[in-house]
Amino acid sequence: MKHTYTISGMTCNGCQAHVEETLSKVPKVASVSVDLSKNEAIIHMDEHVDISTFKKALQNSRYDIYPAGTELEHQHPLPKVGKKDHKKGDQYYCPMLCEGDKKYDQPGDCPVCGMDLEKDSSSSQRETKYTCPMHPEVIEDEPGSCTICGMDLEPMTVQKEDDGDKKAYKAMLKKFWIAVVLTLPLFIIAMGPMLGLKIEAIASRTVLGWLEFALATPVVFYTSGEFFKRGYKSVINKSPNMWTLISIGAGAAYLFSIVGLVSPDLFPPQFKTNGSVHLYFEAAAVILTLILLGQVLELKARSRTNSAIKELLNLVPAQATVIRDGEEKKVALDQVFSGDILKIKPGEKIPVDGIISKGKATIDESMITGEPVPIEKGEDDKVIGGTINGTGSFEMKAEKVGSETLLSQIIEMVNQASRSKAPIQNLADKISRYFVPTVVSISIISFAAWSIWGPEPALAYAFTNAVAVLIVACPCALGLATPMSIMVGTGRGAKQGVLVKDARAIEEMEKIDTLVIDKTGTITEGKPKFNNVESYADAFAENDILRYAASLEKSSEHPLAQAIVAGAQEKGLEPKEVTDFNSITGMGIKGRVDGKEIAIGNEKLMHEYTADVSKEQLDAAKQRQSKGETVMFVIIDSKLAGYTSVSDPIKETSAQAIKELQALGMEVHMLTGDNANTAKAVADQLHLDGFEADLLPEEKFDKVKALQNKGKKVAMAGDGINDAPALAQADVGIAMGTGTDVAIESASLTLVKGNLDGIVRARKLSEDVMKNIKQNLFFAFFYNMLGVPIAAGVLFPLFGLLLSPMLAALAMSLSSVSVIGNALRLR
Repeated sequence: MKHTYTISGMTCNGCQAHVEETLSKVPKVASVSVDLSKNEAIIHMDEHVDISTFKKALQNSRYDIYPAGTELEHQHPLPKVGKKDHKKGDQYYCPMLCEGDKKYDQPGDCPVCGMDLEKDSSSSQRETKYTCPMHPEVIEDEPGSCTICGMDLEPMTVQKEDDGDKKAYKAMLKKFWIAVVLTLPLFIIAMGPMLGLKIEAIASRTVLGWLEFALATPVVFYTSGEFFKRGYKSVINKSPNMWTLISIGAGAAYLFSIVGLVSPDLFPPQFKTNGSVHLYFEAAAVILTLILLGQVLELKARSRTNSAIKELLNLVPAQATVIRDGEEKKVALDQVFSGDILKIKPGEKIPVDGIISKGKATIDESMITGEPVPIEKGEDDKVIGGTINGTGSFEMKAEKVGSETLLSQIIEMVNQASRSKAPIQNLADKISRYFVPTVVSISIISFAAWSIWGPEPALAYAFTNAVAVLIVACPCALGLATPMSIMVGTGRGAKQGVLVKDARAIEEMEKIDTLVIDKTGTITEGKPKFNNVESYADAFAENDILRYAASLEKSSEHPLAQAIVAGAQEKGLEPKEVTDFNSITGMGIKGRVDGKEIAIGNEKLMHEYTADVSKEQLDAAKQRQSKGETVMFVIIDSKLAGYTSVSDPIKETSAQAIKELQALGMEVHMLTGDNANTAKAVADQLHLDGFEADLLPEEKFDKVKALQNKGKKVAMAGDGINDAPALAQADVGIAMGTGTDVAIESASLTLVKGNLDGIVRARKLSEDVMKNIKQNLFFAFFYNMLGVPIAAGVLFPLFGLLLSPMLAALAMSLSSVSVIGNALRLR
């Protein structure tokens, strides 16, 4: 087992060597590696050694040992740099390089030469990166606004505590209420005469104008100043967006009003009422206040879109019960190490991944795998961190901790997928690229048309309609249509045991018409059992053949190999030492045992050795294959000695899942490296649409490519290294979560449980998400197609209807909230 600790008191290479030597002498310690730059010791132990034993070994020195991650206080003089100048994550080094590349976490004096430590600029980076929800290619070290669309950047990783979400929401809410307090009296002053209020009896129009200016200015510069900054950046960066339109529209109304207030004589009579220019301070303030309302509602709704990830984070318990030196003790989760023995009581959450070493339990894994029925587990069964122990108390051995656990990997994968871009988003991006210039052009045309053909006061009508066009057409809803649905959809998938690596897979999965699946570990359990051994040669007894086969297979990681080794051990046959071991891709393995050349594999391997086999012998092997057993021929010194057979039962869920997938319109084909007889037995039992057997990895790849060349949309599901090329080539690669890391890395979808019914869930998830995205895009397109002409005034000649800038702002804000609300239905 391996544990990591923090070491204090080290300053040079001599310290490092002394600590390594001292800790290496502790009983049950296999090896020690000390890193001076990290103040860290990695200790490999034959059995667990308590930290108190290491402390005792170091007690007569100036060094000490602590749990990993402990922050050390350096014992050199106080720094001359003030605390306020030091940021968490900054590192410091001696400019004389007295200790080489060693870094310190705090500023101060070098303990060797006494010089001031200098800050290492390369280390002053934030762990958290920020990205745009609409443009995931934008990644920044600091929070701020997107350089493309101007939206607030969000953390790329969701934290258990959503303080960032709350702060942003509270800050925006505060500004909104300040804007409301200032805008209400402004609205009453401006619109009072229309409501029958005799406002001008209280003060002159000029005084009221200056009062409107005083009320509107804080709304423009304080509560909404960020909007104008975003609009300015969008122009500077040549990426016009919603903030460009808002800044031009609200800014024009505000500046027009200032000029009208200060120099009314500059305007023609059309802009004047009773000798005064009509001011639009209230329009600017109301527009910005409604935009603030939209932002508040949007932040509130968006904080719910990643609720699935937060729920996953909450599955991790803060503490675990560890058994050390025969005693149970509660420790923080980051103090649980691989190899530790943990005690899990009824109702408790399992803290890390591992195997049950003592006892049995009924465990609810629905939050990870999507399987609703609790599973009974006993000794040597694997358990997953974050799942819940229902009944029974048991002990488990920790195998994967921290970021290595399945739950941590799920959270990371969901985070990445929610930030990726689906191909359908490209449509919205292309439209958005030309949308803002088009809207500005329509606004100018509207102004010109109303100025020429509009009723009196024509210029006033022209100005208000031009502003309304700019405000109503903000493309925020269009930009949010896809990413919000992807974020919610990937979170829902994670809770159902379907992990999405990138958004493209969600879009492509809906189009799949052909599913190609591997056999071992995908259709079948992947836990083969030894069945039989048969000798073809008088020189070798069955037990000898099995011992040779097990000796060779012990060096292989294939599930079939493990079954043969287990079968030999059950008969009391211990494997022997192997030399010159070699794997022959797609055929089998070979090596030397007791001076003899041993090979074991399929018929291809047998023919490679030109081993003689009679028709009766081959028929006996084929008979076992027809029952679904896998037969592996054993060759000794180039002569066929016999065979072993192994069976791998079909998963209980496979038949029903394949039936459902076919009902969804998919053809289901099996590609396997197993022999044709075994493959046919499985294909007939499951009523597959086709199968191919005796395939090498490159041949699986070629078969997938051939289907694609026929115009098929192909998904490939597999779990082994030999499936990786085909998984990467398929339109959608689907890895079994129970398979190899190479297969999972090559795939764009991973099924946590490793059952084919997860593909059914993935298909239905894809259909739901794509339907939701199309609804959002339709709404966004329809809204703008309808809103812009109305704002321009096309209904005025027929019905006398106009859309004021204030109503346009309200409609624009509600459009974004509606898109997010529709996306939330996916939960």
